[in-house]
Parts: sequence; C-alpha cells; structure tokens
Amino acid sequence: MELIITEKDNAARRIADILSGGTADAERRNGVDVYEWGGKRCVGLSGHVVGVDFPDEYSDWRDVEPVELIDASVEKKPTQENIVSTLRLLAREADAATIATDYDREGELIGKEAYELVRGVNEEAPIQRVRFSSITENEVREAFDNPEDLDFDLAAAGEARQIIDLVWGAALTRFLSLSAGQLGDDFISVGRVQSPTLKLIVDREREIRAFDPEDYWELFADLAKDDTEFEAQYFYRDEDGNEAERVRAEDAADEADETLAAADAVTVDRVNRRTRTDAPPAPFNTTQFIRAAGSLGYSAQRAMSIAEDLYTAGYVTYPRTDNTVYPDDLKPTDLLDEFVGHREFGDDAESLLERDEISPTRGDEETTDHPPIHPTGEFPGAGELSDDEWEVYELVVRRFFATVADDATWEHLKVVASTDGLSLKANGKRLVEAGYHEVYPYFSTSENYVPDMSEGEALAVGDVRLEEKQTQPPRRYGQSRLIETMEDMGVGTKSTRHNTIEKLYDRGYVENDPPRPTQLAMAVVEAAEEFADLVTSEEMTSRLERDMTAIAEGEATLDDVTDESRGMLETVFDSLTDSREEIGDHLRKSLKADKRLGPCPECGDDLLVRRSNRGSAFVGCDGYPDCEYTLPLPNTGKPLILDGTCDEHDLHEVKMLAGRQTFVHGCPQCKADEAGEKAVIGDCPNCHDEHDGELVIKQLRNGSRLVGCDRYPDCDYSLPLPRRGEIEVTDGRCGDHDLPELVVHDGDEPWELGCPICNYQEYQARESDSGTDLEALDGLGSKTAEKLVEAGIESLDDLTDADPVEVAENVDGVSADRIEDWQAEA
Repeated sequence: MELIITEKDNAARRIADILSGGTADAERRNGVDVYEWGGKRCVGLSGHVVGVDFPDEYSDWRDVEPVELIDASVEKKPTQENIVSTLRLLAREADAATIATDYDREGELIGKEAYELVRGVNEEAPIQRVRFSSITENEVREAFDNPEDLDFDLAAAGEARQIIDLVWGAALTRFLSLSAGQLGDDFISVGRVQSPTLKLIVDREREIRAFDPEDYWELFADLAKDDTEFEAQYFYRDEDGNEAERVRAEDAADEADETLAAADAVTVDRVNRRTRTDAPPAPFNTTQFIRAAGSLGYSAQRAMSIAEDLYTAGYVTYPRTDNTVYPDDLKPTDLLDEFVGHREFGDDAESLLERDEISPTRGDEETTDHPPIHPTGEFPGAGELSDDEWEVYELVVRRFFATVADDATWEHLKVVASTDGLSLKANGKRLVEAGYHEVYPYFSTSENYVPDMSEGEALAVGDVRLEEKQTQPPRRYGQSRLIETMEDMGVGTKSTRHNTIEKLYDRGYVENDPPRPTQLAMAVVEAAEEFADLVTSEEMTSRLERDMTAIAEGEATLDDVTDESRGMLETVFDSLTDSREEIGDHLRKSLKADKRLGPCPECGDDLLVRRSNRGSAFVGCDGYPDCEYTLPLPNTGKPLILDGTCDEHDLHEVKMLAGRQTFVHGCPQCKADEAGEKAVIGDCPNCHDEHDGELVIKQLRNGSRLVGCDRYPDCDYSLPLPRRGEIEVTDGRCGDHDLPELVVHDGDEPWELGCPICNYQEYQARESDSGTDLEALDGLGSKTAEKLVEAGIESLDDLTDADPVEVAENVDGVSADRIEDWQAEA
C-alpha cells in the first residue's frame, strides 16, 4: 500500500481524484478523510501538524524569567493529535510513502515533519518527494512519474525560521507583557518580522503628525477654440528652469489671477505632439498580485487565501512565488487555446491568438522554483466559485492575457499659450491603440481632450479660477504598498508578509485600512528604539532571512543560524533588563490612552473600554472599585474609538468593527439614554392568553433592537430587528400573526421587513434548506466553509461558540479578526 501525504485535505481530495480517475473512495479515520483506490491511500494534513515549543517547565510566565528562554531547549510537539495519530496508523501499513506538500520552504518543512512521523513507525518503507506548481492532471501525473528526494536543506531553513521566531517572539513578548502587567488574552506581542514592520507604520505616522502644511495657490482658466472648451493651468519657471504650478505667495497669486481674468484671449506659443508606447505589465509574482488584488478592495490576507483555494482547486498556479518570467515550457498559444470558446474569456483569447507573434512580457526577477502566477487552463464550473473567488480568478486570467497582448499607444498634445507675460499650459492625451487594455481593464485609460491647433492662434478666455490649497502629509502605507516596502527591505518572505500584517491587526497594533498604529504600537516601537533598537531593525531580520537562504542552499547549518540569532537576542536583553520598570510604565500609559473615551459623569475619572470575564466589551470607570459606573457596548464586533466626540457628554464615539456589518455605534452614553420600549405592536404569542403579555419594539442600552414581550424577564420571547435605520410601523397587517408589517428606512431603498415573525421563520427555513448555514455569511464561500468544517466548525452555533484565535490557527488563510467578524454577523 502506497501512502501519499499532502499539505491539506482539499489537495488530497484533488490529487486522489486525478490519480484514481475519479474512482477514489473516502473513509473517515479519527475525524480525518482518507482517500483510497488501487493500492494507494492519500491523506491531507492541515499545514503544520507538529510545532516547535519549549518544554513544559517553561510554560508558566510568572515562574520563568523571559531571558531564560534564550538558551532553553526546543522540542517538537504534535499540534493536531488526530491527524498525527491517523498518519502514524496509515504509515505502519504502508509499503512506500510519497510526500506531495507544497513546493516552498514551508511546504518542504511540512514534508519533513511528515517524513519523521512516518519514519517513527516505519523504518523500511521508501519515501519519495513529488513537486508541482499547479494541481492539474498533467502536472500531477508528471510529478508522480518523476519523483525526487526530500530537500532537507530547504526544510532546515524553514525549521530555523520556526525556532528563531519562537525564541525571539516568546522571550520579548513575555518581557514586555510582564513589564506592563498585560497577561491573558491582552498580552503584548512582539515578533522578529512583526516589529520591523510595525516600525515602518509607526515611522510613517510620525511623519504625518510632524507634517507642517504650507499654503499655496493654483490658477486655472477655461480656454476655447471655436466652440470647444478645455482647461489650462498657469505655470512659471522656477530657479532651476523647471515648470512650476504652485504659487507660494498670495500676492503673486492674486496678481496673476487679476491679469488673467482681465484678458479676453491668449495666444498659442507652442504646440508639442508625441506618441507614447504603453507596455503591458509583467507576469504576477506574489507581491504584484497582492497589489493588484488590493486595488479591487481585497486585504493581503484575503487575496492570498482566495488564491490558495484557487490553486488547490487546480485553476491557478502556486501563488507564493518571486518569479516574473514564464518558464520555457509554458507555451502561451497552448494556454490561450484552452480559453477559446469560454463564455467569459473566449473572445479575448481568440483575438490574442490572431497576433502575428505572441511573446510574453518579462519582469526583473527570474527563479526556477515556481512560475509566475497564471491560470492553468482548467476552468471552474458555473456557480462553483463565490463572487470574490471569481473576481480574483478573473484578475489572474486577465493578467496572463495582458502579458501576451500588444503594447498600447497614447497620443499626447501639449499646448502652451500666453497673455501679458503669463503662461498657461494644457495637456491632452488620447488612447490611439488600446492594446493590452482591451483584455486587462484594471489600469486607467481616461482621456483628456485638447483640440488640435497651431502656433499663433488666439484662444478665448472663459472662467478663471484661483484655488487655495495646502501641501499634504505623506500617505499611510496601504497593505500592498507595505508588502512591497517589506520586500525591498528584505523583511519577511513572500509566504509570510501578508500574515505579518494580519497579526498586527489581530494584536491591536493597527486599525483601519490603510493601517494606522494605535498608541500601544507607538509605545512598543518607542520602547524598543530607546532600549533595544535591534528589535525593530530591518537589518537584523533581513540578515536572518539571508542566513536562512544560506541554509536552503547548503552554505550554512541550522545550528549556526539559530545560535547566531540567540546571540543577537542576548544583546537585546542586556539593554532591556535594567529598564524594565520604565518600559512597563510607558506601555501602561499607552494602553490606557488607546482605551480612553472621556470623563466619567459620576467621579470625573476616565471612562475606558474594558472587557468582562466573558470577553464582551463594555465601558467602565478607571476609578473602579471606588466608582462602579458602566455603560454597555454592542455585542457585535470589536470596538474602535473614533476621533470625534459627543458635544453633550464629551465622550469619544465608538465604531464596531464587524467586517461588512461594521457600523458606528456613536456615543455610548447617548445610546444608553435612548434605551427603552417603543410602540406596542401586538399580542405576545408566548404568554398573552394567560398573562396578557404584549409585543413591543425595544431599544437596548447597548444599541441593539428587537421585538420582545413587555413582561420580560418573566417572558423572554423575542425576535431580532436590524440595528440601523428608522423602523416604520405600517397599517398593513399579517393575516397569520395579526402583527403590523414593518419597513426599515436605511439608505436609498426602504427594506420591507414585513411581519417580524414571518421574517424570522423565512430566515430559519432558508438556513435549513442550505445544508450548512456557514455560507450565509458575507465573504464565506464553499472552500472556506469546507476548511471550517474540517476544523470542527459545522454550523453558525459552532462558529459563535468557538475561540477565534484557536480557529484561525487551525484554518489556513483565515485570521482571528475575520472569525470575529463572522461571529458578529452570525
């Protein structure tokens, strides 16, 4: 019996289907699917099923000094017992084993972990390795026809990263958390890659805060040739002889404005015409894919999660790659032929095949492990992909089309005119040949029309506008730009950068998008800079990344690199230890500043956002236990304190982050004051006959709304209502329940909710019919639902009761924040 081991279950299912010709049977062992056919078995792991950790004697944060972790031994422990035990059981019965994990540093390490688990129970069976860049029939069969050996050097590089990240992360996280008294779920996280990335964000925020805007003026005029009007802008020559449009002195701007406004016409001095070639983009590597997906509104984590699902399903190649040059064995015409006749892409594929010569573009980076990201030529069936998955798949297809398309051609026309010593210019551009833009509609093709003219012509002057403006601070890094900057600095790898950014969100270091650092983030970076700047140094982490590459290439050993990193960390602790109390005070003040809403109305101390023992957020007084004043917050989403304050209570407003269900809660005091019962709408079906209970529309102190019995808590009958919008009680009545029909006014179109009982019954019926109710949540497609089910989350109830961090650790490509968003929506 041959045992085939893949990185994930969906890859195991796909490979088993390919190799068996669709005849494989699935059997569940210890909660793990095993696929069997013709003397072969295939099982999927769940990424790393073995992790590195310290021995148990180091687990108590209070009894172990963080510095002790630097030289502590590290051991491997199963992280998913059921999968490990299943693999061992199958390995005992195997005559041979094949590792078919992803081909990169992490995949090779996961393969080595599987190798060691097999060898632990079976010393005789030969073990081979297969590698592929797409899970398509041709590539998978060719890989299994040409097996190789496991690359132990590449796996050692991944293992070194695990050990270094564990030691650095655990030692520094414990030191800062203990110094600030932040234990439990609110610990202060520090990481080898995470900290330099956070410093990038903090440094940019410092630039923004320190920016001193300067006033300037720009002057525009509408010019006309015959009946055609176009806009021109005033300019002058600066000290270096360059064209400048910004006028720094208000007097000079007013003088130019008055002169131009008094003119009836300007004279054309110069007409320049030129054509410009607009070359198609290079093939996608991981960073450029994330950038393009970001322009469509996808976070880096979400984009990669979707790309990984598309890869596993066989529709795109491996999405973690630095390569921007297609390999020689990729024949663009053959791949285009696959798209001929496709309902969405067929016409574009045919038009590209009509070119005289098809020569794809090339980027600057060429590697030999994986090709650039491109479609495989296998297509998803109708309705198989969610809207998000289809949008990302189309992006990948069209990027490939663009790389084999013609150049675009632009025609530019620049006109310079003058009057009374003032110069004006107008720049027109027109797309002459669309080229690759016809198949890749993601770049702007906007045109600016300026009519053709000759030198010496007179142009009529119309409306003249003097606009006062201010210079703007540098923009915050968007996620894709941040990843590009990390790549340029050598911080992290193509496989880890998007996860690093997601961790910064999960740990409360950044908020919003583009990411903005919290006060805690500022404090952590300030403390590191003052007492141990190596922690936030990009040179340190990029040096270790280079060392790990050296391991992969056989030029260094795991022990050499991990010993070097421990030495660096000892240097860091030499600086930190003497300043422990000062660092703790600094962090505590910043933590409180992040949570402060405003003054307590009872004692004048600070009201802070706090968490109860059950994890729910509320507003409480910093003077507790002397002052017990509290205010509720919604149980939907994670609270974010906004800059705006309430005029009446001087409290910051609160926004609840809940994915697509995010909403502004407003002032917590105002919301609490608005609470109470509204209109009576009918009899309570639960208790009216016996106790005369009536249904009323209620607003709770945390901002939630519902239809509930006025005898609560003796009768807890209730029905949910939308949180937002004005609720109108109409004259129409439900024939079944004798309740009025409700309409919710929120936005342009009113939502006819109808009878609240009927509405809720219809919702329950829809969820029952759909089999699993997980896919009812926004952005949760069938692939992600499968992952959740594999992790034991089979329903909305399971999801609501789960620990977000634990689920995120077991479900690849889904963050804890994303889980919390879905829990809120559920």
